[in-house]
Amino acid sequence: MRAFRIEKTGASPQIMDIPDPQPGEGEIALKIGACGLNFADLLMVKGEYQDTPDAPFTLGMEVAGTVTALGPDVSSPEIGTRIAVFGGQGGLAEAGVFPADRAVALPDAMSFTDAAAFQVAYGTSHVALDHKARLQPGETLLVLGAAGGVGLTAVEIGKLMGATVIACARGADKLAVAEKAGADHLIDAGTQDIREACRALGGVDVVYDPVGGDQFTAAFRACKPEARVLTIGFASGEVPQIKANHLLVKNISVMGLYWGGYLAFRPQVVTDSLSTLFGWYEAGKLRPHVSHILPLDQAADGLELLRSRKSTGKVVITPTS
Repeated sequence: MRAFRIEKTGASPQIMDIPDPQPGEGEIALKIGACGLNFADLLMVKGEYQDTPDAPFTLGMEVAGTVTALGPDVSSPEIGTRIAVFGGQGGLAEAGVFPADRAVALPDAMSFTDAAAFQVAYGTSHVALDHKARLQPGETLLVLGAAGGVGLTAVEIGKLMGATVIACARGADKLAVAEKAGADHLIDAGTQDIREACRALGGVDVVYDPVGGDQFTAAFRACKPEARVLTIGFASGEVPQIKANHLLVKNISVMGLYWGGYLAFRPQVVTDSLSTLFGWYEAGKLRPHVSHILPLDQAADGLELLRSRKSTGKVVITPTS
């Protein structure tokens, strides 16, 4: 089978032919229908992600497909079941093996493309806003990077939770995508002063930040007393430094959120969240925005779309024809 792999640390990923994998204990085999790309894939290429596997490995963190075989101690999901799974690696291939206990059966109406675009982006935003920040109806939520893979889902979920949503992104095209997702107010990060624009709207109660850098600083300064700031990632490449005395003066809380980490120490948080999210999907309240669907041969182009910030929502790779 074909797979998009990193053979040596520091080497560029390449399409390669490798043997079909066989499921071991606790694993299922999957014919992969689609794989969603994430910013973490870019970090893995550089060896900078906190959970980068040892080389050689196949890229691709979240997949959807059909179960083709079970490991020796696995009884479910049944062969033929359509599932999504966050495996952390192995998704950019025609087939793969993944942990059986992470498999989630798909609603009948959910396509593989939607499923591959769903778990990480929606899961991150829902756990962040609901479990961590305890976002309340009527509060004001500022979403940075609001047209990106996770940012756009934060706009959607924030609206579903009853917040007033301020979407911040660069350029009219990206802001139009965020507005379509439900944003109440728009800020162009390329031309407007984020702090002043937010303060003119009365300040913010919760900040959702997958960007970092100067945008974090501006958003932090626009916070109301007792605001909560969620650090989701650092797409700007700059990890912000926080002065503790500023937290004290305004009683602000800054919280980190690594969605995948819950799978290791408190998986029920993820399970409960996904149950809620799939219910919202079936009710027609959520629809993943996928700006690009590319074949496996163009996986490198998909990663470049993320790196150059030319995509909106998710980029999905379809390994099988």
